[in-house]
Amino acid sequence: MTGVFNDLWNKMWNWFEGFVIMLPNLVVAIIVLIGFFFISKLLKKGMLKVLSKLSDNQAVNKLVAKLVTAIVMIIGLFIALGILELDKTVTSLLAGAGVIGLAVGLAFQDPILNVISGIILSVRDRPFKLGDLIRTNGHYGHVKRITIRTTIIISLTGEDIIIPNKSVVQNPLVNYSFSTNRRVDIGCGVGYSSDLEEVQKTAVDAIENSIKELDGKEVEFMFTEFGASSINFTLRYWIAETGEKNFLISRGKSIIALKKAFDEKGISIPFPIRTLEFSQKNVIEGLSSGKKS
Repeated sequence: MTGVFNDLWNKMWNWFEGFVIMLPNLVVAIIVLIGFFFISKLLKKGMLKVLSKLSDNQAVNKLVAKLVTAIVMIIGLFIALGILELDKTVTSLLAGAGVIGLAVGLAFQDPILNVISGIILSVRDRPFKLGDLIRTNGHYGHVKRITIRTTIIISLTGEDIIIPNKSVVQNPLVNYSFSTNRRVDIGCGVGYSSDLEEVQKTAVDAIENSIKELDGKEVEFMFTEFGASSINFTLRYWIAETGEKNFLISRGKSIIALKKAFDEKGISIPFPIRTLEFSQKNVIEGLSSGKKS
């Protein structure tokens, strides 16, 4: 029993000596951790201030600030472990973090891509902002909200459409609110007996005199084809409004103005014509069967 007690005492004494020797390193390591803790707090506040100037999405701003804080604390932890001469522990942690990071990345690939895409959409040079009228992934509407994982747009008929941020970043996007003006196209046709030069002048004058929202660009008129029952043309003009309601109202006004102007000038907008052919034999057979019945 005496030998066992002595061995136990010697082992505990060695531990105590090791602790005393490592005590200065332990104090320095604790000071390093506390220092990195305060640095991370200050850095988080500074990041939030900077990010608030780059993005209006507070959720994304807080996420990025927390990630930076976590990275700073991890760096402080590794430095503290190095001071304590726990190099093997640091190596094991790094190896384990790499394996875990790879596994998490593969398992949550889409959610991580959505988060990264949300950060991309929230920076200063973002392709759209709240309230913009956009078309993306086959959907058309106003941007209602941008979250960490999704972009929510409200369609023109009032439905909320939730689109993953990854799909918004990776697919084409049209922002109708990005420009200060928008083009209106009107397609129409006139009869073959019409004076085409008069048609062109009448149509252009009708638009210029009735549409007050013109942005100063010239009204464009182009004949496009010889149709089945009419000579077709396209009329184009630009308005200083980009909203969908104003666009539809302006197009409606232009259609009314064209119809009135053509009626005053006696210019016809022909109906589509369809010709049906019947052979004489079929007509006679049809009349005969009608009499029998």
